[in-house]
Amino acid sequence: MTVISFALGAHLVAAIGGADMPVVVSMLNSYSGWTASAAGFMLGNDLLIITGALVGSSGAILSIIMCRAMNRSIVNVIFGGFGTGGGSARSASPAAVTGDVQETDVDEVVERLTNATSVIVVPGYGMAVARAQHKVQEMTELLRGQGIDIRFGIHPVAGRLPGHMNVLLAEANVPYDIVLEMDELNDDFPSTDVVLVIGANDIVNPSAMTDESSPIYGMPVLEVWKSKFVVMMKRSRGTGYAGVDNPLFVEPCTRMLFGDAGDSMDGIVGALRERAGA
Repeated sequence: MTVISFALGAHLVAAIGGADMPVVVSMLNSYSGWTASAAGFMLGNDLLIITGALVGSSGAILSIIMCRAMNRSIVNVIFGGFGTGGGSARSASPAAVTGDVQETDVDEVVERLTNATSVIVVPGYGMAVARAQHKVQEMTELLRGQGIDIRFGIHPVAGRLPGHMNVLLAEANVPYDIVLEMDELNDDFPSTDVVLVIGANDIVNPSAMTDESSPIYGMPVLEVWKSKFVVMMKRSRGTGYAGVDNPLFVEPCTRMLFGDAGDSMDGIVGALRERAGA
């Protein structure tokens, strides 16, 4: 049974592509619930049966919600690699991204933010890794104090699990009424002056809508490239979990602010405080 368990566990996880990491976490959580429920039947423990069933069913439901947000089939996610089924055949390679990346610095970002009337922040897993949510909250308060309209756009699968970004922002006391879902904000990007993308990649990738050969084609994304100015805060030009290049990096409206998101936010908040004090 031990050998079978190891083999089954390795098979179930190895078949899932890296871009589906949130689904992996949720499904493993679901499996643990069903295991506990089965143990409850073996031991004749009603409490274990009920709690295990609740954990198992909630994990399964959460996985289905995430798959819908990625325009994927849960069967395809569990039994096949990322983008290898569940839709039209994609034998061609994704289109190569060509163009020059334009870099920026903290001073330019602060200048853009203070001169804007509307700002949207798109947080991703990079914000969680850098633990920058409290600095983001400080920036939010400083900008709102200057009368700037700032909101947050949350993708259903941003981070490790649905609600990951919501929890981090709530922990930092970001007002809940300015934290909006993707569907509530996508129509507002054309009238937005600045979009600040903090450690996100695949969820703002235009190829999900334009490149049929892309593994993430068909996945709903935040259409940040329609705004007037986009700041991408990333450590490097590397790909996201899907392993595909992001054409957003070379869009004319995009500037890359390379570095740790925590350090970048420290610089932005410090500069905003100086301006507020002046």
